[in-house]
Amino acid sequence: MNTNLLKNIYRHQLLTEIDLQTIVAAHQKISVPKGTFLLEEGQIANAYFIMESGLARSFVHDFDRNDITTNFFTTNEIVIEVSSLFQRIPTQENIQSLTDCSCWKIDYDTFQQLFHSIEGFREWGRAWMANSLFELKKRSVAMVLDSATTRYQRLTNEKPEVLKYAPLKCVASYLGITDSSLSRIRKDIAKS
Repeated sequence: MNTNLLKNIYRHQLLTEIDLQTIVAAHQKISVPKGTFLLEEGQIANAYFIMESGLARSFVHDFDRNDITTNFFTTNEIVIEVSSLFQRIPTQENIQSLTDCSCWKIDYDTFQQLFHSIEGFREWGRAWMANSLFELKKRSVAMVLDSATTRYQRLTNEKPEVLKYAPLKCVASYLGITDSSLSRIRKDIAKS
């Protein structure tokens, strides 16, 4: 068991070594073949995952049923649809593996039991949720203020594996641009 990955994800000053061992033991390692849906539109999320290796994405269908990527999940990230998991409502998003993935899964009931019994885990959860909200806000503002080239370069710097393994159509929709605009940006960057 790769306890270091999980211990790094759940690192918080209020969590003792025994707490961390309990949390780590609650996870189940799973292999997810490329193209597998971890969550589909209309389902209620009953687990979240920690990505040990691989790449997944979340996406929705817009009013014309176009496939729009909302997020990419890479190594050492939590693969989750927060609204569905915590509000116990059907999701509007899909989460699908883009490569073969190795993940650590924790189901909702186990998470709840740990959340209510380990104070440090609750504090970790609050801190994680606050950081996630901050990141979402930052991305929303960047979609309005930053050029498509800047957004592309940020993605290249922050998640280079996305550009290595994700279809360009998914990358373009995540960046809020067309496939042809993405091709032009990539060509312009290659020239400079």
